[in-house]
Amino acid sequence: MIQRYALAYSVLIGQSAACNRLHPAEERCARWFLLTHDRAGADTFSLSQEFLGYMLGTRRASVTVAAGMLQKARLITYHRGVITVADRVSLKAVACECYGVIATAFARYLPTT
Repeated sequence: MIQRYALAYSVLIGQSAACNRLHPAEERCARWFLLTHDRAGADTFSLSQEFLGYMLGTRRASVTVAAGMLQKARLITYHRGVITVADRVSLKAVACECYGVIATAFARYLPTT
């Protein structure tokens, strides 16, 4: 089990590094919201702008703009570090392809059934 987790996590690390270099902040932000949503098991979860900026490799101001765009499109609601995924299907459409690569790796190496 630990070895399978290490494999999935290595995909996450590698894909995130490439993603942070190549994709716009809005797509990366959507990817993180989806990944967090997958693990939270609920539509609403806590995620600070400071932490998200760190994970996206960008400034907090860029996170504010990206999250604001997603909120304006009614894909999420965001208030004081509390995020609610309002339209997961559309959020997936906005996220870069990196989300699919990471989600597939976790499903493959760590199936839930």
